[in-house]
Amino acid sequence: MAPPIPKVLMVAEKPSIALSIASVLSRNQASTRRGSTEVHEFDGKFLGSPAHFKVTSVIGHVFSVDFPAKYQDWAATDPLDLFQAQVLKNESNPKAHICRHLSQEARGCRYLVLWLDCDREGENICFEVIQCTGFKTNDTYRARFSSVTEKDVVKALDNLVKPNKDEALAVDARQEIDLKVGVAFTRFQTSYFQGKYGNLDSRVISYGPCQTPTLGFCVQRYLQINTFKSEKFWSLHPYIIESGYEIQLEWQRGKLFDINVAMMFQKLVSEDGLLEVTEISEKQETKSRPVGLNTVNLLKVASSALGFGPQMAMQLAERLYTQGFISYPRTESTAYPPSFDFLGVLSAQTNNPTWGNYVQGLLTAGYQKPRPGTDVGDHPPITPMRSAAEDMLGNDAWKLYQYICQHFIGTVSPDCKYIRRKVEFSIGGESFHCTGQHVVTKGFTAIMPWLALNDKNIPSFVKGQKIEVSKLELYEGITSPPDYLTESELISLMEKNGIGTDASIPVHINNICERNYVQVQAGRKLVPTPLGITLVRGYQTIDPDLCLPDIRSFIEQQITLIAKGQVDHRHVVQHVIQQFIQKFSYFVKKIEDMDALFEAQFSTLTESGRILSKCGKCLRYMKYSTQPPRLYCGTCEEVYYLPQKEIIKLYKELSCPLDNFELLICSMPGPDGKSFPLCPYCYSNPPFEGIEALINTAKTGSAGKIGKGSGMPCSLCPHPSCPNSLVSQGVCACPECSGTLVLDPISAPRWRLCCNMCNCLVFLAQGAHRISTTKERCPECDSSIIEVDFNKKTTPLEDGATLHRGCILCDELLHSLVEMKHGRSFKHMSSRGRGRGRKGGRGRGRGGGKMMDPKMSFRDF
Repeated sequence: MAPPIPKVLMVAEKPSIALSIASVLSRNQASTRRGSTEVHEFDGKFLGSPAHFKVTSVIGHVFSVDFPAKYQDWAATDPLDLFQAQVLKNESNPKAHICRHLSQEARGCRYLVLWLDCDREGENICFEVIQCTGFKTNDTYRARFSSVTEKDVVKALDNLVKPNKDEALAVDARQEIDLKVGVAFTRFQTSYFQGKYGNLDSRVISYGPCQTPTLGFCVQRYLQINTFKSEKFWSLHPYIIESGYEIQLEWQRGKLFDINVAMMFQKLVSEDGLLEVTEISEKQETKSRPVGLNTVNLLKVASSALGFGPQMAMQLAERLYTQGFISYPRTESTAYPPSFDFLGVLSAQTNNPTWGNYVQGLLTAGYQKPRPGTDVGDHPPITPMRSAAEDMLGNDAWKLYQYICQHFIGTVSPDCKYIRRKVEFSIGGESFHCTGQHVVTKGFTAIMPWLALNDKNIPSFVKGQKIEVSKLELYEGITSPPDYLTESELISLMEKNGIGTDASIPVHINNICERNYVQVQAGRKLVPTPLGITLVRGYQTIDPDLCLPDIRSFIEQQITLIAKGQVDHRHVVQHVIQQFIQKFSYFVKKIEDMDALFEAQFSTLTESGRILSKCGKCLRYMKYSTQPPRLYCGTCEEVYYLPQKEIIKLYKELSCPLDNFELLICSMPGPDGKSFPLCPYCYSNPPFEGIEALINTAKTGSAGKIGKGSGMPCSLCPHPSCPNSLVSQGVCACPECSGTLVLDPISAPRWRLCCNMCNCLVFLAQGAHRISTTKERCPECDSSIIEVDFNKKTTPLEDGATLHRGCILCDELLHSLVEMKHGRSFKHMSSRGRGRGRKGGRGRGRGGGKMMDPKMSFRDF
């Protein structure tokens, strides 16, 4: 009996990459089935023998680093303790169940082939996949590739290697350092300043080992602008007329800052009156074609020329890569490997409607060997892999793709050559000159016209020739300060100083914008906000190292040594953490020096905000501030944080039965934005044991935990008798997640249920006069019975009755009026409505099948 054909599990970093790999290796014959991510199956050959392949993917990192649960409460944890705390790896996206998916797909497989992106992050994800699947080292292989073209994928499969543990450990080290340092400083700063000032314009006052030096560059330029002192200067500009041209001559001295000296030279030149040609030079010069395109240079051009921020540029580049139009977009190398197929890449562009004719001419005349660049040993420069037109990509992606193509074609085009003429003059003992140029060969500037040189013609002169000055101008100017940093300039500074990597630079720039430390203005200029300026000035006052690039540059160097296997990653982490423990302790000791700067710039909580609701402790009114959203009781000197980006109003002057605080109603913006009540005290100080786990599940986006474990609205409160709690207002389980559908109390006349954990909405009987929950439970599914008081004019009940009770899942009438948004539809259940109308009518349904979905049980109560 023949042995069974071995199975090979292949894992890519994104579903689109998995599909491309499977399509190439199966010649588009793979079968596809659903999973947490799609799985593509086909038969082929592996290591020379028949095999059955399964190709699936992760969605980025499987795990992320975090602190254990006991360190999550800001109030109960000293930030200094975080430096020595254990670090855990939790699933990055628990709802996607990627770890379980990989484990299930690995069952029965003999080999594992890792098709993760070929950089340090990808190497780290390799070992996350190995951890999930349980494969041994001998049965695990790594595919190294730079594009998802057929040629590269097949070549990668034929040249498998082993995953690099050192590169993965380098990422582990960076993640642990950034987590501990960033969270410790961020918690301390946020707790200290948010409790004192009311108009900081930021919910979190964050610190990051990369983020803060990045902000430091922007603020340093701001300070240079503000402290700049303008000075007047003067320059001599003689004019001559020759062969019909009026030419302004340039002074060899450039400019002078003393008006008296400048006027002396003006008098000397004016008294002489005749210019003599003393030297004529002419030589051919070359403007060199560009080297290969790496990530940093792509980001700089995208910002300065295309108007795309770094984050958007990388998103577009990654999309082009996953679609197979360009090679891997994260690379530091500008040198092409010796084996690079220039002919193949150029030939793929010959039919392009925009530059196909130029490429054809280049192939006919012979393309140039690229200039030697820098080979970092990661990936080749960013290169077009197949031809595309604008209608295939969309406007923004096309602009980026067009530049990548033009840059690549430029690297194998001839240099631009031109003749430069310079004529030097003498008058009154002073030297002047004029220059001209004539382009001989356009070279690469024909395909990159924005770099083209323009002809500048000047008349012919003869050495010794004397020419009369037609006009003599003493030009008065004034020095001007530098402009704000552009994104392109900031990227150059970050690269030069070793802040971040080609992959993380866009993230750091995006972070300082998201935190409201800088604002992007016209021309992609980065202008620091008062908060960003005050923070950096504070760091400079206490410990300049905290905002200078030196420490981060050192850390990046050490991480590179880890990746090369030259140092132990634990020693590096311990050394860096010990440094920051000392810096953090000193920072805490000297925080009043930074506080003095904050006090001069921002308003205290007592001076800001508007009166909104009563405090349950002192029964005095509290003030509401929007930046960030919070209530402040001036009597108790307590701060209560509220959800972000929502409209906050007083809720019918109702009070919480637990603490007597007046309730608020929070409404998300938009027609489908849900509303929910909350108690300010319970939201910041959840009163029930174990509720934090439910809060953490419900957190999405920026509505994260701040301060004392905030995050419990009434829709998560398990109070048994409060009329606004989950127990009273919850109706049934959400079909989308583990949450509960809760009646939106102010949604009339568009009555709806909202999930207390996700964005699922269920619209009920529209236009009803009133809908409320009852204490009755459905005998079929255990959901809460709701009571609907229909509008007299539109009631669906017999004999004009308006009042009806029933379960929205089991009552045919109510179920027929349900409409889902942002979610899957309910499965139908058979049941009869038992409610009676005010005139004795009985609500009737229309029948249906038994609902079998176990998610519909009312399990959260």
